[in-house]
Amino acid sequence: MKKNLLSLFSLALALSLTLSSCSIEINDGDNGSGTVTTPGTTESVLSGSGTLSGTITKDILIKKGNYTLDGVVKVTNGATITIEAGAVFNAVTTKSSSLVILQDGKINAVGTASEPIVFTTANKQPGDWGGITLYGKAPIKAVNGLPQALSEDGNSVYYGGDDANHNSGTMKFVRVEYGGKKINDGTSETNSMTFYSVGAGTTLENLVSYKGTDDGFEFFGGTVSAKNLVAYGNYDDSFDWQDAWSGQNNTNWYAFQTGTGNFGMEIEASANVDNTAPKISNITLIRDANTNPEVAGSVEISAIQFKRQGTGIFSNVYISGYKNMGGKSAYAVLIQDAATETSQVNTGKVVVAPLTYLNSDNAGVWGYAFTPNGAKTFTNTATVTKVTLTPGAWATVDGVNLLAALQ
Repeated sequence: MKKNLLSLFSLALALSLTLSSCSIEINDGDNGSGTVTTPGTTESVLSGSGTLSGTITKDILIKKGNYTLDGVVKVTNGATITIEAGAVFNAVTTKSSSLVILQDGKINAVGTASEPIVFTTANKQPGDWGGITLYGKAPIKAVNGLPQALSEDGNSVYYGGDDANHNSGTMKFVRVEYGGKKINDGTSETNSMTFYSVGAGTTLENLVSYKGTDDGFEFFGGTVSAKNLVAYGNYDDSFDWQDAWSGQNNTNWYAFQTGTGNFGMEIEASANVDNTAPKISNITLIRDANTNPEVAGSVEISAIQFKRQGTGIFSNVYISGYKNMGGKSAYAVLIQDAATETSQVNTGKVVVAPLTYLNSDNAGVWGYAFTPNGAKTFTNTATVTKVTLTPGAWATVDGVNLLAALQ
Protein backbone atom coordinates (compact mmCIF):
# COMPACT_ATOMS: atom_id res chain seq x y z
CA MET A 1 0.00 0.00 0.00
CA LYS A 2 2.82 2.43 0.84
CA LYS A 3 4.50 1.63 -2.46
CA ASN A 4 1.27 2.34 -4.33
CA LEU A 5 0.80 5.68 -2.60
CA LEU A 6 4.38 6.75 -3.26
CA SER A 7 3.98 5.90 -6.92
CA LEU A 8 0.84 7.94 -7.09
CA PHE A 9 2.48 10.97 -5.51
CA SER A 10 5.51 10.83 -7.76
CA LEU A 11 3.38 10.44 -10.86
CA ALA A 12 0.95 13.24 -10.23
CA LEU A 13 2.53 15.32 -7.42
CA ALA A 14 -0.75 15.84 -5.59
CA LEU A 15 -3.99 14.37 -6.68
CA SER A 16 -7.08 15.89 -5.13
CA LEU A 17 -9.48 18.71 -5.15
CA THR A 18 -8.14 20.06 -1.86
CA LEU A 19 -9.98 21.44 1.11
CA SER A 20 -13.47 21.01 -0.32
CA SER A 21 -15.73 17.99 -0.22
CA CYS A 22 -14.33 16.86 -3.54
CA SER A 23 -12.07 13.87 -4.12
CA ILE A 24 -10.56 12.28 -7.20
CA GLU A 25 -10.65 8.57 -7.72
CA ILE A 26 -7.40 7.60 -9.42
CA ASN A 27 -6.66 4.63 -11.62
CA ASP A 28 -3.02 4.52 -12.64
CA GLY A 29 -2.54 1.20 -14.36
CA ASP A 30 0.10 -1.07 -12.80
CA ASN A 31 0.11 0.81 -9.53
CA GLY A 32 -3.53 -0.01 -8.78
CA SER A 33 -6.25 2.42 -7.83
CA GLY A 34 -7.31 4.46 -4.85
CA THR A 35 -8.36 7.87 -3.58
CA VAL A 36 -5.72 10.44 -2.67
CA THR A 37 -6.46 13.70 -0.88
CA THR A 38 -3.75 16.31 -0.31
CA PRO A 39 -5.17 19.51 1.22
CA GLY A 40 -3.34 22.72 0.47
CA THR A 41 -1.73 21.84 -2.85
CA THR A 42 -1.65 24.55 -5.49
CA GLU A 43 -2.67 22.27 -8.35
CA SER A 44 -4.04 18.78 -8.73
CA VAL A 45 -3.35 16.59 -11.73
CA LEU A 46 -5.58 13.87 -13.09
CA SER A 47 -3.53 11.70 -15.43
CA GLY A 48 -5.32 9.47 -17.87
CA SER A 49 -8.29 8.19 -15.84
CA GLY A 50 -10.30 8.73 -12.68
CA THR A 51 -13.49 10.27 -11.32
CA LEU A 52 -14.30 13.95 -11.00
CA SER A 53 -16.84 14.84 -8.33
CA GLY A 54 -17.75 17.44 -5.71
CA THR A 55 -16.48 21.03 -5.51
CA ILE A 56 -13.16 22.17 -6.99
CA THR A 57 -11.51 24.96 -4.98
CA LYS A 58 -7.92 24.70 -6.24
CA ASP A 59 -6.51 24.59 -9.76
CA ILE A 60 -6.73 21.21 -11.44
CA LEU A 61 -5.16 19.87 -14.64
CA ILE A 62 -6.94 17.01 -16.40
CA LYS A 63 -4.80 15.30 -19.00
CA LYS A 64 -5.87 13.43 -22.11
CA GLY A 65 -7.71 10.25 -21.10
CA ASN A 66 -11.05 8.80 -20.08
CA TYR A 67 -12.85 10.00 -16.96
CA THR A 68 -16.09 9.73 -15.03
CA LEU A 69 -18.07 12.87 -14.16
CA ASP A 70 -20.02 12.00 -11.01
CA GLY A 71 -22.77 14.36 -9.88
CA VAL A 72 -22.72 18.17 -10.00
CA VAL A 73 -19.09 19.27 -10.17
CA LYS A 74 -18.62 22.95 -9.30
CA VAL A 75 -15.51 25.08 -9.86
CA THR A 76 -15.20 28.00 -7.44
CA ASN A 77 -12.89 29.92 -5.06
CA GLY A 78 -10.70 31.30 -7.87
CA ALA A 79 -9.86 27.82 -9.16
CA THR A 80 -9.32 26.96 -12.82
CA ILE A 81 -10.14 23.59 -14.33
CA THR A 82 -7.76 22.97 -17.23
CA ILE A 83 -8.67 20.15 -19.61
CA GLU A 84 -6.31 18.88 -22.29
CA ALA A 85 -7.29 17.94 -25.83
CA GLY A 86 -8.52 14.36 -26.11
CA ALA A 87 -10.08 14.16 -22.63
CA VAL A 88 -13.38 12.27 -22.60
CA PHE A 89 -15.85 12.42 -19.70
CA ASN A 90 -18.64 9.90 -19.19
CA ALA A 91 -21.30 11.39 -16.94
CA VAL A 92 -23.02 9.30 -14.29
CA THR A 93 -26.67 9.08 -15.32
CA THR A 94 -28.23 7.91 -12.07
CA LYS A 95 -27.96 11.44 -10.68
CA SER A 96 -28.05 15.01 -12.01
CA SER A 97 -24.44 15.15 -13.17
CA SER A 98 -23.14 18.39 -14.68
CA LEU A 99 -20.10 20.67 -14.82
CA VAL A 100 -20.73 24.13 -13.36
CA ILE A 101 -18.22 26.99 -13.48
CA LEU A 102 -19.31 29.50 -10.84
CA GLN A 103 -18.62 33.25 -11.00
CA ASP A 104 -15.35 32.91 -9.11
CA GLY A 105 -14.16 29.89 -11.10
CA LYS A 106 -12.72 29.47 -14.57
CA ILE A 107 -12.48 26.83 -17.29
CA ASN A 108 -9.60 26.32 -19.71
CA ALA A 109 -10.77 23.54 -22.03
CA VAL A 110 -8.89 23.63 -25.32
CA GLY A 111 -9.31 20.69 -27.67
CA THR A 112 -8.49 20.45 -31.36
CA ALA A 113 -10.46 19.49 -34.47
CA SER A 114 -8.86 16.04 -34.38
CA GLU A 115 -8.82 15.66 -30.58
CA PRO A 116 -11.86 17.38 -29.12
CA ILE A 117 -12.84 17.42 -25.46
CA VAL A 118 -15.99 15.32 -25.16
CA PHE A 119 -18.67 15.07 -22.48
CA THR A 120 -20.97 12.11 -23.08
CA THR A 121 -22.63 9.11 -21.46
CA ALA A 122 -22.45 5.35 -21.82
CA ASN A 123 -26.23 5.18 -22.31
CA LYS A 124 -26.16 7.60 -25.25
CA GLN A 125 -29.70 8.80 -24.58
CA PRO A 126 -30.89 12.44 -24.77
CA GLY A 127 -31.38 13.82 -21.26
CA ASP A 128 -28.82 11.53 -19.64
CA TRP A 129 -27.03 14.34 -17.77
CA GLY A 130 -27.09 18.08 -17.16
CA GLY A 131 -24.46 19.58 -19.47
CA ILE A 132 -22.03 22.49 -18.93
CA THR A 133 -22.96 25.79 -17.26
CA LEU A 134 -20.81 28.91 -16.99
CA TYR A 135 -21.58 31.82 -14.67
CA GLY A 136 -19.92 35.20 -15.22
CA LYS A 137 -20.07 38.72 -13.83
CA ALA A 138 -21.31 40.61 -16.88
CA PRO A 139 -24.47 42.76 -16.84
CA ILE A 140 -27.95 41.38 -17.45
CA LYS A 141 -31.44 42.84 -17.66
CA ALA A 142 -33.85 40.39 -16.16
CA VAL A 143 -37.62 40.90 -15.85
CA ASN A 144 -38.41 44.53 -14.92
CA GLY A 145 -34.83 45.47 -15.76
CA LEU A 146 -33.41 43.86 -12.63
CA PRO A 147 -29.61 43.46 -12.67
CA GLN A 148 -29.76 40.04 -11.01
CA ALA A 149 -31.90 36.92 -11.30
CA LEU A 150 -32.03 33.38 -9.91
CA SER A 151 -30.77 30.65 -12.20
CA GLU A 152 -33.13 28.09 -13.75
CA ASP A 153 -30.68 25.18 -13.68
CA GLY A 154 -31.40 23.81 -10.23
CA ASN A 155 -28.26 25.34 -8.70
CA SER A 156 -30.19 28.33 -7.28
CA VAL A 157 -27.39 30.78 -8.08
CA TYR A 158 -27.97 34.51 -8.46
CA TYR A 159 -26.35 35.75 -11.66
CA GLY A 160 -25.64 39.20 -13.06
CA GLY A 161 -22.85 41.69 -12.45
CA ASP A 162 -21.17 44.87 -13.67
CA ASP A 163 -18.05 43.63 -15.49
CA ALA A 164 -18.85 43.51 -19.22
CA ASN A 165 -15.38 42.14 -19.98
CA HIS A 166 -15.33 39.46 -17.30
CA ASN A 167 -13.42 36.32 -18.26
CA SER A 168 -14.85 32.91 -17.36
CA GLY A 169 -12.14 31.15 -19.35
CA THR A 170 -11.83 29.42 -22.71
CA MET A 171 -13.72 26.60 -24.39
CA LYS A 172 -12.54 25.44 -27.81
CA PHE A 173 -13.40 22.25 -29.66
CA VAL A 174 -15.64 20.96 -26.87
CA ARG A 175 -18.60 18.66 -27.53
CA VAL A 176 -21.51 17.99 -25.15
CA GLU A 177 -23.64 14.96 -25.94
CA TYR A 178 -27.02 13.84 -24.51
CA GLY A 179 -27.52 16.70 -22.05
CA GLY A 180 -30.75 18.17 -20.69
CA LYS A 181 -31.47 16.01 -17.65
CA LYS A 182 -34.55 17.00 -15.68
CA ILE A 183 -33.86 18.77 -12.39
CA ASN A 184 -35.47 19.28 -8.99
CA ASP A 185 -39.11 19.83 -9.99
CA GLY A 186 -39.08 16.94 -12.46
CA THR A 187 -40.20 19.11 -15.38
CA SER A 188 -37.46 21.74 -15.84
CA GLU A 189 -34.38 20.72 -17.79
CA THR A 190 -30.85 22.01 -18.14
CA ASN A 191 -29.46 23.03 -21.51
CA SER A 192 -26.51 21.27 -23.09
CA MET A 193 -24.51 24.50 -22.73
CA THR A 194 -25.73 27.43 -20.65
CA PHE A 195 -24.11 30.83 -20.17
CA TYR A 196 -25.33 32.98 -17.28
CA SER A 197 -24.14 36.62 -17.42
CA VAL A 198 -20.89 35.51 -19.10
CA GLY A 199 -18.56 38.33 -20.06
CA ALA A 200 -16.85 39.34 -23.32
CA GLY A 201 -13.45 38.27 -21.99
CA THR A 202 -14.55 34.63 -22.29
CA THR A 203 -13.66 32.64 -25.43
CA LEU A 204 -16.25 30.26 -26.89
CA GLU A 205 -15.26 28.65 -30.18
CA ASN A 206 -15.95 25.41 -32.04
CA LEU A 207 -18.53 23.99 -29.66
CA VAL A 208 -21.02 21.18 -30.34
CA SER A 209 -24.30 20.51 -28.58
CA TYR A 210 -25.56 17.08 -29.61
CA LYS A 211 -29.00 15.61 -28.93
CA GLY A 212 -29.91 17.36 -25.69
CA THR A 213 -33.50 17.43 -24.50
CA ASP A 214 -33.60 21.18 -23.93
CA ASP A 215 -31.83 23.99 -25.82
CA GLY A 216 -28.51 23.47 -27.53
CA PHE A 217 -27.05 26.80 -26.38
CA GLU A 218 -28.73 29.36 -24.13
CA PHE A 219 -27.51 32.78 -23.03
CA PHE A 220 -28.96 34.51 -19.97
CA GLY A 221 -27.79 38.08 -20.40
CA GLY A 222 -24.10 38.85 -20.51
CA THR A 223 -21.84 40.11 -23.27
CA VAL A 224 -19.91 37.03 -24.42
CA SER A 225 -19.70 36.18 -28.12
CA ALA A 226 -19.40 32.73 -29.68
CA LYS A 227 -17.93 31.44 -32.94
CA ASN A 228 -18.38 28.18 -34.83
CA LEU A 229 -21.31 26.67 -32.93
CA VAL A 230 -23.02 23.42 -33.91
CA ALA A 231 -26.42 22.51 -32.44
CA TYR A 232 -27.45 19.07 -33.71
CA GLY A 233 -30.65 17.20 -32.90
CA ASN A 234 -31.65 19.13 -29.77
CA TYR A 235 -35.26 18.69 -28.67
CA ASP A 236 -36.10 22.29 -27.79
CA ASP A 237 -34.53 25.33 -29.48
CA SER A 238 -31.09 25.15 -31.06
CA PHE A 239 -30.16 28.66 -29.90
CA ASP A 240 -31.95 30.66 -27.22
CA TRP A 241 -31.38 33.81 -25.21
CA GLN A 242 -33.04 36.19 -22.76
CA ASP A 243 -32.16 38.80 -20.11
CA ALA A 244 -30.82 41.10 -22.86
CA TRP A 245 -27.79 39.08 -23.97
CA SER A 246 -25.73 41.44 -26.17
CA GLY A 247 -22.75 39.60 -27.71
CA GLN A 248 -21.43 41.61 -30.67
CA ASN A 249 -18.89 39.35 -32.39
CA ASN A 250 -20.71 36.12 -33.15
CA THR A 251 -20.23 34.17 -36.36
CA ASN A 252 -20.82 30.76 -37.95
CA TRP A 253 -23.80 29.33 -36.07
CA TYR A 254 -25.21 26.10 -37.50
CA ALA A 255 -28.25 24.11 -36.38
CA PHE A 256 -29.48 20.81 -37.77
CA GLN A 257 -32.85 19.86 -36.34
CA THR A 258 -33.84 16.22 -36.71
CA GLY A 259 -36.45 13.96 -35.13
CA THR A 260 -37.64 16.38 -32.44
CA GLY A 261 -37.06 20.12 -32.43
CA ASN A 262 -38.80 23.42 -31.74
CA PHE A 263 -37.55 26.80 -32.97
CA GLY A 264 -34.18 27.07 -34.64
CA MET A 265 -33.67 30.26 -32.62
CA GLU A 266 -35.85 31.62 -29.80
CA ILE A 267 -35.08 35.21 -28.90
CA GLU A 268 -36.33 37.47 -26.13
CA ALA A 269 -35.06 40.24 -23.87
CA SER A 270 -37.21 39.51 -20.80
CA ALA A 271 -39.57 42.30 -21.94
CA ASN A 272 -36.91 45.02 -21.65
CA VAL A 273 -37.45 47.62 -24.36
CA ASP A 274 -34.01 49.17 -23.89
CA ASN A 275 -31.54 46.47 -24.88
CA THR A 276 -28.49 46.16 -27.12
CA ALA A 277 -29.14 43.92 -30.11
CA PRO A 278 -26.63 41.07 -30.42
CA LYS A 279 -24.97 40.62 -33.81
CA ILE A 280 -24.42 37.30 -35.61
CA SER A 281 -22.95 36.86 -39.07
CA ASN A 282 -23.37 33.57 -40.96
CA ILE A 283 -26.28 31.53 -39.63
CA THR A 284 -27.45 28.23 -41.14
CA LEU A 285 -30.65 26.63 -39.84
CA ILE A 286 -31.71 23.33 -41.42
CA ARG A 287 -34.76 21.30 -40.39
CA ASP A 288 -34.65 17.66 -41.43
CA ALA A 289 -37.72 16.09 -43.00
CA ASN A 290 -40.28 14.70 -40.51
CA THR A 291 -38.92 16.71 -37.60
CA ASN A 292 -41.71 17.32 -35.08
CA PRO A 293 -42.03 19.87 -32.27
CA GLU A 294 -41.94 18.54 -28.73
CA VAL A 295 -45.69 19.15 -28.39
CA ALA A 296 -47.90 18.08 -31.30
CA GLY A 297 -49.73 21.02 -32.87
CA SER A 298 -47.30 23.57 -31.42
CA VAL A 299 -46.44 26.82 -33.22
CA GLU A 300 -42.76 26.13 -32.44
CA ILE A 301 -41.88 25.08 -35.96
CA SER A 302 -40.48 28.34 -37.40
CA ALA A 303 -36.80 29.04 -37.94
CA ILE A 304 -36.41 32.23 -35.87
CA GLN A 305 -38.84 33.60 -33.28
CA PHE A 306 -38.66 37.02 -31.64
CA LYS A 307 -40.79 37.85 -28.60
CA ARG A 308 -40.80 39.93 -25.39
CA GLN A 309 -38.66 42.72 -26.90
CA GLY A 310 -36.08 40.29 -28.30
CA THR A 311 -33.56 41.75 -30.75
CA GLY A 312 -30.85 40.62 -33.14
CA ILE A 313 -28.91 41.86 -36.17
CA PHE A 314 -28.33 38.78 -38.37
CA SER A 315 -26.52 38.69 -41.70
CA ASN A 316 -25.95 35.95 -44.28
CA VAL A 317 -28.80 33.73 -43.05
CA TYR A 318 -29.45 30.39 -44.80
CA ILE A 319 -32.68 28.58 -43.80
CA SER A 320 -34.04 25.34 -45.19
CA GLY A 321 -36.71 22.75 -44.42
CA TYR A 322 -39.26 24.64 -42.29
CA LYS A 323 -42.69 23.27 -43.25
CA ASN A 324 -46.24 23.86 -42.02
CA MET A 325 -47.26 21.17 -39.55
CA GLY A 326 -50.16 20.27 -37.30
CA GLY A 327 -52.33 23.05 -38.67
CA LYS A 328 -49.69 25.67 -37.82
CA SER A 329 -47.60 27.75 -40.23
CA ALA A 330 -43.80 27.79 -40.35
CA TYR A 331 -41.87 30.97 -41.18
CA ALA A 332 -38.31 32.11 -41.63
CA VAL A 333 -39.02 34.80 -39.01
CA LEU A 334 -41.96 34.84 -36.57
CA ILE A 335 -42.81 37.87 -34.42
CA GLN A 336 -44.94 36.84 -31.46
CA ASP A 337 -46.22 40.12 -30.01
CA ALA A 338 -47.06 43.65 -31.11
CA ALA A 339 -44.81 45.25 -28.50
CA THR A 340 -41.73 43.58 -30.01
CA GLU A 341 -42.74 44.74 -33.49
CA THR A 342 -43.31 48.32 -32.36
CA SER A 343 -40.24 48.79 -30.19
CA GLN A 344 -37.68 46.52 -31.87
CA VAL A 345 -38.61 45.49 -35.43
CA ASN A 346 -39.78 48.94 -36.49
CA THR A 347 -36.76 50.65 -34.91
CA GLY A 348 -34.19 48.54 -36.77
CA LYS A 349 -33.11 46.32 -33.87
CA VAL A 350 -34.42 43.18 -35.55
CA VAL A 351 -32.72 42.53 -38.89
CA VAL A 352 -32.48 39.22 -40.78
CA ALA A 353 -30.79 40.01 -44.10
CA PRO A 354 -29.54 38.95 -46.50
CA LEU A 355 -31.64 35.81 -46.23
CA THR A 356 -32.25 32.66 -48.28
CA TYR A 357 -35.30 30.56 -47.35
CA LEU A 358 -35.40 27.26 -49.22
CA ASN A 359 -37.53 24.08 -49.23
CA SER A 360 -39.83 25.79 -46.75
CA ASP A 361 -43.38 27.10 -46.55
CA ASN A 362 -44.51 30.75 -46.49
CA ALA A 363 -41.54 32.10 -48.40
CA GLY A 364 -41.22 35.84 -48.86
CA VAL A 365 -43.05 36.98 -45.71
CA TRP A 366 -42.42 37.19 -42.01
CA GLY A 367 -44.99 35.57 -39.74
CA TYR A 368 -46.94 37.42 -37.05
CA ALA A 369 -49.02 36.08 -34.17
CA PHE A 370 -51.13 39.28 -34.34
CA THR A 371 -52.19 41.84 -36.93
CA PRO A 372 -48.91 43.56 -37.81
CA ASN A 373 -48.26 47.26 -38.18
CA GLY A 374 -46.17 47.10 -41.33
CA ALA A 375 -45.58 43.41 -42.09
CA LYS A 376 -42.12 42.50 -43.36
CA THR A 377 -41.44 40.86 -46.69
CA PHE A 378 -38.21 39.56 -48.15
CA THR A 379 -36.72 38.22 -51.37
CA ASN A 380 -34.39 35.24 -51.28
CA THR A 381 -30.83 36.38 -51.87
CA ALA A 382 -28.82 34.08 -54.13
CA THR A 383 -25.50 35.21 -52.67
CA VAL A 384 -26.24 33.75 -49.22
CA THR A 385 -24.19 30.61 -48.56
CA LYS A 386 -24.19 27.98 -45.86
CA VAL A 387 -21.85 28.26 -42.91
CA THR A 388 -18.35 26.86 -43.48
CA LEU A 389 -16.81 24.93 -40.57
CA THR A 390 -13.61 22.93 -40.13
CA PRO A 391 -14.30 19.20 -40.56
CA GLY A 392 -12.94 16.63 -38.15
CA ALA A 393 -13.55 14.48 -35.10
CA TRP A 394 -14.89 17.44 -33.13
CA ALA A 395 -18.04 17.36 -35.31
CA THR A 396 -18.37 13.59 -35.72
CA VAL A 397 -20.43 11.41 -33.35
CA ASP A 398 -20.57 7.62 -33.64
CA GLY A 399 -19.42 7.84 -37.24
CA VAL A 400 -22.00 10.50 -38.18
CA ASN A 401 -20.60 13.66 -39.75
CA LEU A 402 -22.61 16.47 -38.15
CA LEU A 403 -21.52 18.86 -40.89
CA ALA A 404 -22.79 16.74 -43.79
CA ALA A 405 -25.78 19.03 -44.44
CA LEU A 406 -23.39 21.95 -45.01
CA GLN A 407 -21.78 20.27 -48.01
